[in-house]
Amino acid sequence: MSAAAGVGLGTARGLGDGGAVKDPTAVERANLLNMAKLSIKGLIESALSFGRTLDSDYPPLQQFFVVMEHCLKHGLKVRKSFLSYNKTIWGPLELVEKLYPEAEEIAASVRDLPGLKTPLGRARAWLRLALMQKKMADYLRCLIIQRDLLSEFYEYHALMMEEEGAVIVGLLVGLNVIDANLCVKGEDLDSQVGVIDFSMYLKSDDDIGGKERNVQIAAILDQKNYVEELNRQLNSTVSSLHARVDSLEKSNTKLIEELAIAKNNIIKLQEENHQLRSENTLILMKTQHHLEATKVDVEAELQTYKHSRQGLDEMYNEARRQLREESQLRQDMENELVVQVSMKHEIELAMKLLEKDIHEKQDTLIGLRQQLDEVKAINMEMYQKLQVSEDAMKEKNEIIGRLEDKTNQINATMKQLEQRLQQAEKAQMEAEAEDEKLKQEYVNKSESLQKEFSQKERQLLQLETDLKIEKEWRQTLEDDLQKEKETVSHLRIETQEIINLKKEFLKLQEKNKQLKRICQDQEAALQELASKLSESKLKIEDIKEANKALQGQVWLKDKEATHCKLCEKEFSLSKRKHHCRNCGEIFCNACSDNELPLPSSPKPVRVCDSCHAILIQRCSSNVS
Repeated sequence: MSAAAGVGLGTARGLGDGGAVKDPTAVERANLLNMAKLSIKGLIESALSFGRTLDSDYPPLQQFFVVMEHCLKHGLKVRKSFLSYNKTIWGPLELVEKLYPEAEEIAASVRDLPGLKTPLGRARAWLRLALMQKKMADYLRCLIIQRDLLSEFYEYHALMMEEEGAVIVGLLVGLNVIDANLCVKGEDLDSQVGVIDFSMYLKSDDDIGGKERNVQIAAILDQKNYVEELNRQLNSTVSSLHARVDSLEKSNTKLIEELAIAKNNIIKLQEENHQLRSENTLILMKTQHHLEATKVDVEAELQTYKHSRQGLDEMYNEARRQLREESQLRQDMENELVVQVSMKHEIELAMKLLEKDIHEKQDTLIGLRQQLDEVKAINMEMYQKLQVSEDAMKEKNEIIGRLEDKTNQINATMKQLEQRLQQAEKAQMEAEAEDEKLKQEYVNKSESLQKEFSQKERQLLQLETDLKIEKEWRQTLEDDLQKEKETVSHLRIETQEIINLKKEFLKLQEKNKQLKRICQDQEAALQELASKLSESKLKIEDIKEANKALQGQVWLKDKEATHCKLCEKEFSLSKRKHHCRNCGEIFCNACSDNELPLPSSPKPVRVCDSCHAILIQRCSSNVS
């Protein structure tokens, strides 16, 4: 019975249902699921009785591959290839190597097999290699999870897209107890016919009696798989715990070392505390004596300040009066400067007008020159016409010469031609008359041309006279320009005088500044006296504060401080605590990285930033 017949029988009746009408695709999925259960169960039972190591000739194993092939083909979409329509399971199986990196080795070895020519043969080889690796369940589980990728290869009602596919993948886990030794190279996987043999799964009465034994075997296999999975998890947790123990041991040794260092520091700090207390009593006595002496000095300085303030007030009033006089002089000089600047602007305006007039005259000169060039061009044309007329006269003279030659010939032939003599004489007379007329016309034309030429010469002379007049006018303009330049030089001299006046004004300003400096020096002297007075007050206040600090100063314990007093950062193993030797508070290293000698210790000791600034200010005030 073929696989198609078996599936068709299942669609007609179903396996185990009560004759109710169901979806044909659901019935097919149920039948394939039952077949997969039968084939996997029969393979495991026969393998346990056979010795767990199977080869490719073992019939239950061959039937298992046929059933898996039908399960993977269910609901597969038809893909159009170059030559025809294609329907193969190699596409989704090839997708596994992208989702599961360990499957790359199987896919590469399948592609390298020389005997495989069809995608179906590659898929069959892939299933055999996955079974030998005991990874078939893992590979197919990874595939059915990605339903969005599977939808490219399967219909929505396919076995691999529904719950039956997940059930089959769960059943495949039991095959991990089987060792398969299959030879893929020698088999002709391309031309195999996938036929399911149902006779292997038909049970007799003897088989029904061994159902309890099969249940026990299945339970044992499930327990074995559970124990193996539990063992893997325990191994991973043990390795992580070992790593944590190593890290805790290292941190414990570091903490023990830091604790020993902290104990030594506490002992040293206690000794320093005793020394500082003894030194504080001595400082308190000295500050009381110093306070009494500074009170007497302050009273004397107040008396001297009162006397010096009266004299300084008189000097300040005198300086203010002189400053008013100087400011009045400066205002007068500025007014004169404004008048000179206005005169300069007027002169510049006159210069611009002169330059504009000169430019206009130059434009007229350029126009006259253009007219002169036009007259010269007309004269050249007339001269050319005169040359043409002279050439015509020469031609007429040549004609006259030819006529004279003819007359000579006629005179030579007069003797022979007496009858024609009168006619020839008449013709000669007429020719001479015509010649005279032509001569007269040419003379008249030459006279008219000479008259026109003389007129043009007169116009040229007129233009030359006009040009001379323009040159004289230009000369006068240049003279005016020279005069204007002289006036400009005079103005420059005046501006130089103004500059000298400015220099004198600057000198007066310098004197004014000197007087201001004197006034400022006097004010600075007053400020110094006031600063001395304020410094003496500050000294009194500092002494009072020091007295209060010495009376109420407490060496803060390490346990009482969790944050730095200045930056308020929390202390840790890397951020250590440090006491300020002046105020006794606890700071981090960055806020107490200063060393100064204190009255309690001549050597430089650690002080905080605020105490360092106060002590430096006191030292500078004492030096000044």
